[in-house]
Amino acid sequence: MSVSVTLPALGESVTEGTVTRWLKAVGDEVAENEPLLEVSTDKVDTEIPSPVAGVLLEIAVAEDETAEVGAKPAVIGAAGAAPAPAPAPVTPDPAAPAAVSPADDSAYVTPLVRKLASENGVGLSTVKGSGVGGRIRKQDVIAAEAAKTAAPAAAAPKAPVLEASPLRGRTVKLPHIRKAIADNMHKALHEQAQLSSVIEVDITKLMKLRAKAKDGFATREGVKLSPLPFFVKAAVQALKAHPVINARLNYDQGTITYFDSENVGIAVDSEKGLMTPVIKGAGDLNIAGIAKRTAEPANKVRTNQIAPDDLAGATFTISNTGSRGALFDTVIVPPNQVAILGIGATVKRPVVVFDPELGDTIAVRDTTYVTLSYDHRLVDGADAARFLTTVKQILEAGKFTAELGLQAPQERLRC
Repeated sequence: MSVSVTLPALGESVTEGTVTRWLKAVGDEVAENEPLLEVSTDKVDTEIPSPVAGVLLEIAVAEDETAEVGAKPAVIGAAGAAPAPAPAPVTPDPAAPAAVSPADDSAYVTPLVRKLASENGVGLSTVKGSGVGGRIRKQDVIAAEAAKTAAPAAAAPKAPVLEASPLRGRTVKLPHIRKAIADNMHKALHEQAQLSSVIEVDITKLMKLRAKAKDGFATREGVKLSPLPFFVKAAVQALKAHPVINARLNYDQGTITYFDSENVGIAVDSEKGLMTPVIKGAGDLNIAGIAKRTAEPANKVRTNQIAPDDLAGATFTISNTGSRGALFDTVIVPPNQVAILGIGATVKRPVVVFDPELGDTIAVRDTTYVTLSYDHRLVDGADAARFLTTVKQILEAGKFTAELGLQAPQERLRC
């Protein structure tokens, strides 16, 4: 008995998808829920799993062909069944290297993964791949890097081991998801009058608070406490007070829509390009809720399990390029939004601070640059400055002790 594989619904308003890669060939055995093929839409790339265990008997949609939702791109038969003659045999891409053992440091991995490994000094020969055919993926390198940094730190930092990218000297096909990103960015820049404002924030108090709370937080909530949820919390609080930043300009209709909820897109770096899963109703969440709702979709993006609906509906976006060392960016406002917040790297700097006894003095502080890019057709520079100032005040005040389960200093004195 054979079972047809059906192309499932790939999100709201998505009616078709393009087969970008077959992960199995005709005659291969497959397990139930094992990925069979990769399908790309204008919103997301996703893997389609096999509904049953058996043998791949037929491939009906070749790579780079488009199929509508509900189409049947493959047929799975019982184990031992003979494959049917394929009407259009799938020819492997000669430029795509065959799967090799992850123990080989020269094994093919995506340029992003190879770059990440080089930046963090992770030898690919030491990484066990969790992808199809043992392919090393980004999360494997991240896990290896985390394990490495957990060991005692070396006496002196080592320079990264740089490897030449396998893309040097090649011309390759533009991936579907990269084209969608390019189209969106081009549209946004050409439809809006974009401008950026930058402010410096002293987050010393916040970083000390995080360091004190992170172990208990991880045990209690089951998720790590990174600095990002604090920035999201500050941003959504500020959005409530500055609605022009959380709005949409309907220019052709001559109207402005002020949103009554804060749906925050979080830009996530992935092997296939930048994706932005959305935290719906972020303004109603506490720090723990934001941390969980940030980590879950980010993991889905990096494991290629994100759904198109997870990427839709943002009213405001946050991009944390500081996590990769950038001091600040002039980030591009996405279409149908009027602003995006960019978070830079946290750096220790000498800063003039006021001491009640000494007056102005110089101290080493944790600081970061925060950028707001905005559509100047609706948002004025003064609006941007007021919003950024509110974000700065919330972060520097660091009033998060109750949400983190910590006692305020005055409460401890009364005990």
